[in-house]
Amino acid sequence: MAQAYDGITAVVTPLDDAGLQRPTRCRGWLVADLLYHVLCDAQRALVALASPAPGPADVDDVSYWRAFAPGDDAGARHAWWARRSAAAFDRPTGVVRLWADTAPAAVRAATSADPGGYVTTQGHVLRVPHLLATLTTEAVIHHLDLVVDLPDAPRPAADPTRVAVTTMDGLVSDDAVRPAGWDDHDYLLKAAGRVPLTDRDRLELGEAAGWFPLLG
Repeated sequence: MAQAYDGITAVVTPLDDAGLQRPTRCRGWLVADLLYHVLCDAQRALVALASPAPGPADVDDVSYWRAFAPGDDAGARHAWWARRSAAAFDRPTGVVRLWADTAPAAVRAATSADPGGYVTTQGHVLRVPHLLATLTTEAVIHHLDLVVDLPDAPRPAADPTRVAVTTMDGLVSDDAVRPAGWDDHDYLLKAAGRVPLTDRDRLELGEAAGWFPLLG
């Protein structure tokens, strides 16, 4: 999670107001809008890590994602809310400053959390490591979303990318074999519905192509 959040910080910190208004892979969101959404995740992490639960967990780092159907109305409403919230800042760089304060605090809270404990978030109970894996997965995918119009920006680091890939592997059919031409980032973008499957992809995936996208 620390590496995932540091990766996002490395993307947005050098950007001026114009750079923060470049498009992303998320429909209707500029870089500042998407950063605000990830900022909300960091804030949610702080709340969750301060909200211990007795357990047991009702979801893990994979099954947590099955509640989020691609293209549902709740997602569309949140997208509009996040865009309006980000626009309330006087300048897009204001979102970066708040992110720079909040993300390290969330990481410190994660470092101090009991790895054997349970927490609540979004109506679910998760083990602490599984919560951190969900946050890492989301940060990595949104990092890839952020850089679509920023060709010189750094890409997600290897360790958090592996966490996200493991999540996707858990969501897809056990019979699925990743097409040979996909690297980890290709896999994540296609699994998250950011890049459509090609005819060749569908041929190589076979029936498993029907599982894509794996999340919205």
